[in-house]
Amino acid sequence: MAESITTLAAIPFHVSGRYPKPLLLRRCQTEKIEELSSQEFFDQVRDLSLGLGTLGVECGDRVAIVSDPRPEWIIADFAILTGGYVSVPIYPTLPAAQMRYILADSSARVAVVADDVQAEKIISVWAELSNLRAVVVMDPRKSNNELEREILNFDSLQARGHQRLISGDGLGRIYKELAMAITSDALATIIYTSGTTGEPKGVMLSHGNIMSNINDVDAVIKLDSDDEALSFLPLSHAFERTAVMLFLYKGLTVTFAESLETIARDLQRVKPTIMTGVPRVFEKLHAKIYATVAESPPLRQRLFHWAVGVGHTAAQALLAGRTASWSTRVQRPLADRLVLSKVRERLGGRIRFFVSGSAPLSVEVAEFLFAIGIPVLEGYGLTETAPVLTINPEGRQKLGTVGIAVPQVTLRIADDGEILARGPNIMCGYYRKQSATDEAIQDGWFRTGDIGFLDEGGYLTITDRKKELIITASGKNVAPNPIEAALKRSPLVSEAMLIGDRRPYIVAVLVPDLDALALRIPDVDPEKTLLKDIVGLPHVTQLFGDVVEVVNGQLPRHEQIKRWAILPAEFSIATGELTPTLKLKRRVIVERWGSVIDQLYISSE
Repeated sequence: MAESITTLAAIPFHVSGRYPKPLLLRRCQTEKIEELSSQEFFDQVRDLSLGLGTLGVECGDRVAIVSDPRPEWIIADFAILTGGYVSVPIYPTLPAAQMRYILADSSARVAVVADDVQAEKIISVWAELSNLRAVVVMDPRKSNNELEREILNFDSLQARGHQRLISGDGLGRIYKELAMAITSDALATIIYTSGTTGEPKGVMLSHGNIMSNINDVDAVIKLDSDDEALSFLPLSHAFERTAVMLFLYKGLTVTFAESLETIARDLQRVKPTIMTGVPRVFEKLHAKIYATVAESPPLRQRLFHWAVGVGHTAAQALLAGRTASWSTRVQRPLADRLVLSKVRERLGGRIRFFVSGSAPLSVEVAEFLFAIGIPVLEGYGLTETAPVLTINPEGRQKLGTVGIAVPQVTLRIADDGEILARGPNIMCGYYRKQSATDEAIQDGWFRTGDIGFLDEGGYLTITDRKKELIITASGKNVAPNPIEAALKRSPLVSEAMLIGDRRPYIVAVLVPDLDALALRIPDVDPEKTLLKDIVGLPHVTQLFGDVVEVVNGQLPRHEQIKRWAILPAEFSIATGELTPTLKLKRRVIVERWGSVIDQLYISSE
């Protein structure tokens, strides 16, 4: 029975026994789609786990995974977990120096990496990693001799494990017995926070932390083994990793998109019923649809806006628990046939719902998705909470909130507005950082660092990050996230960040969306124009000035943006300005664009 599962190590056995399906895992690539059955998934997990044992890895040892999302990632994860080892996920976008820090801090014995590029990063710092014994490459292009050191092929390590299995010493039975003997309080993983500020901390999560969360979310969201999920977020992120574990636990087919850039194509190719994402992805999707509509003939534009308006009215009635008006009930099927169903077809045509996490989702975007017939279940959590604290229940969503606490979690709001949480999903602590652990968990309550409030129905609204709160030189508190979100509601603004801590007034740096600009300025070609080419152009300045003016009109005087600048380059993960889940790394942005920001505080008089 599913209820008896209390550890992650039991999931592969559960999946292969309860959901023996021909297609469990799939990976989209440009020229082909790789597929694995439930049995193949289990066999590969078992063989790799037994293979890791030949490298001298012992129970409790740390094994790192450095890879883009793919079946081998989740196979490696469960191979580590069923072997009693501790999984240490690392973002493949990190430079060698940051990888070195995590590998050294965690004392990782083995690193399982995607390809030679990741292997070479580790080789470049291996001399500083006294505990690292081997690197296992999923998709090698070079020979071991070319890469040097103890470099192993993923497939050959699995073959080594399989050879142990068939050696006749009953290892298959012993493997299962040892995996099933793992207790819920055993350490499962150390996840290093991507760190929007400061040095990464290793979050220690037990099997029970994560499994309790999987069971809690399962109690709130209806999933069926006939569902198919599309995954594209980094599996190094707790949100996506736990989601994929839940999907497999429930017997869903999980497809890994080729990349963030191929989501639209892969939605069409695999036609999933469920997709998890972060707000920025849904916001870009929304902006792209509206940009396409803006290029359409006037009659088609009017038809689109009428249909979305009807869908919105119908969705509002549904969310309020009341029957829509007779007029809306008559118009909704027509709007769906003429427009809304075609929009859904662009997203594969079978999506039952989206799940959004990692940051607050714009109400405007959520309303649009509901209007076209795709509910979005917005939730909230942190790596330290394994990760889900709240989620909007299916059929009882309240837009603008991140939902209600999942069954075993209790929330309360501190006197200063900080959200506190308690439950079986709260981390064991920060690895080798006892003082940080003591600061984060006080009297059994985890301090989230987020500011918010609970309404009478228990629905949580996040207003800002406590550490991101701006306190101006005059002592005024300004929450940047809602203002940045308001700026980004304009399709012209791809990214926005407010500055003003200990400064005399609020300023903003803005990154334009070239696709949206091209619709307003004929000379802009998204394929050829560079951002640096448009900074300072009078008509561009006017357009962005209008956006800022509209937002300022909704704000009290101390929150208004006094000066702003258009940046000549996008924020990116590669430059360190964005986390792998597309959150702003404010300190890095301030450092990189310091001269631009300082100029905004120099008097223009």
